[in-house]
This record gives sequence, C-alpha cells and structure tokens, in this order.
Amino acid sequence: MTDKIIIKIENLAKTYKIGDFKVRALRGVDLQINEGEFVAVMGPSGSGKSTLMNMIGCLDIPDSGKYFIESIDVSKLNDNQLAEIRNKKVGFVFQTFNLLARLSTFQNVELPTIYTRIKIKNKNKRIHEYIESVGLKNKEKNKPSELSGGERQRVAIARALINNPTIILADEPTGNLDSRTGEEIMAIFQKLNREGKTIILVTHELEIALHTNKIIYLRDGLIIKEEIIENPSSAEEILLKMPNLEDRISAAN
Repeated sequence: MTDKIIIKIENLAKTYKIGDFKVRALRGVDLQINEGEFVAVMGPSGSGKSTLMNMIGCLDIPDSGKYFIESIDVSKLNDNQLAEIRNKKVGFVFQTFNLLARLSTFQNVELPTIYTRIKIKNKNKRIHEYIESVGLKNKEKNKPSELSGGERQRVAIARALINNPTIILADEPTGNLDSRTGEEIMAIFQKLNREGKTIILVTHELEIALHTNKIIYLRDGLIIKEEIIENPSSAEEILLKMPNLEDRISAAN
C-alpha cells in the first residue's frame, strides 16, 4: 500500500424515489482509499452498500457531494465520460459471474478490450497470461457451461484484469460458491493485492471480510465504523486447517 489516494469521497448523498416514497440510500459519506488497499464493505440490507459500490464503479452519479478517482472529479462527468472511466479505471467481478454463455474462456476475457478504445500491445499473449494466472491454462476453449462455479469466477477475475484497471470492484464474489471454493477465490484476490492491485469487495460474510486489510461498516447510508485488519486471514492457511466443506459447516455451527 502507498500514500497515493486512489478514491476520495466527500459528503456523498443519493436519494431514490420509489413510488411515493423517497429512500435516502447515502446520507453524506466521506471515504478515502489509498493505492494498494484491500477493503471490504459490509452492512445489513438497505445500508447503502450497493449504492456506494455503484458510485465507486461509475454506474450511477450522486445527488450531491464529490467523488474523485485519481484526482478526476467523477461527479461532474457525463454518461460518455463515465463509460470511459469505467472501461479504463474499474474492473468488475460480480456474484453471478456475468459471462457470455456462447463465448469461450478466452473470448470472455477478451471482451472488455473490444468495448474500449485502449490498444493493448500483444493482446492475445496478455489474455493467455491472465488466464494462466488464475489457474485456467487448460480451459481457454471451454464455454461457461463446461466450467465449475469457481472456474467461472476465475474467468471473471481475469476479465476484470485485462484492461489493467486502477480498481477491482468485487460485489459478493463468493456469494454463489461453496466455502472451499470461496476461499480459493479469496486467495487469488489476496495474491493480486500483494502484487499492488487496489481491491474493494462487498460482502455480507465477516469471514470473507477478514481476508482484507480494512473493513468499512455501513448502516442507514452512513459509514459508522472503519476497522483496520492487522493480520488478514490467509485463505491458504484456512484451507489447510479445514480441508473439506463438512468441517467448515461443522465449525460454523
């Protein structure tokens, strides 16, 4: 982690109108994330997690307040400019993987490069390298239906990396996976973070959040607490201690 500020949010507010009701999703959030941090965002349903992540991912704009990515004031950008920031600065990993069923692993990872105007030198070589880095070297021609849930999420991670984003935004990335596979995915995120990637992860599982360096707790549209994790859980160590899913279920009970 460095002292370079990647994300700076000042008094961010967002209200949604649902029928005759107004929902204050964010009520004046202040947040700073430095380059190389691995941050988990936690909170109950309706706390503002999704809204905050939509703001960070440039999928929505605030009603008031400011949001900066590397000194760029995102809150002032139009739709086309927001799309360009998303393509260049943010890599997304979703709970439901969001892979195209008709495409192979290679083609799914390649997809973001087609939508962006960024020219990537030795693109095919780079795609092969990212696929290999997430442990799918021999799965490049497989369609999503031929992969396990964990393998699909690995494809999604490689896809998120292909444009070399400033931020990796992971929304419940282990939510559709069993506990052992979830630990394997967290091991990949920890490796990427050790290599310098800034990662922001939404999760409702404290066990998953404890793999990160900092936990941000949201409630009623406000950050109520930030907790520094001095010794993040090692996914590899947990797998060694609990080698099968049955042991993990027993431990949870």
